[in-house]
Amino acid sequence: MKKKTKRFVPFLALYPQSWSNRCVSSGDVATIQGFECLFRNVLRVATTFCGLAFGVMLIVGGFKFILSGGDPKGTQSAQKTITTAFAGLVLTLALWIILRFVEQFTGLKVTEFNIPGGTP
Repeated sequence: MKKKTKRFVPFLALYPQSWSNRCVSSGDVATIQGFECLFRNVLRVATTFCGLAFGVMLIVGGFKFILSGGDPKGTQSAQKTITTAFAGLVLTLALWIILRFVEQFTGLKVTEFNIPGGTP
């Protein structure tokens, strides 16, 4: 009976469309353009993390507010937590909108990370 071995599969490697021909040459050899795919995947994880952080902070602030029992210090702490959550979400969205405006007005692709050379 063969023993099954567990292989470590990195989370981002589960998306084969992210590691296109530009990132990996023939024979599955990584190229310098692989940094493009790495950067794209890091941004995908970062935006997901921002969304999750917003959700968790909003829930924590809601629980603080409910469990404060009318205590002014408790409600103020809950209000600060909820305000901070929304400020982080607004800041994240504002930064993305600013980058898109810069891209529209200047024509520069600031939201794309490309390393020249390699296969197109």
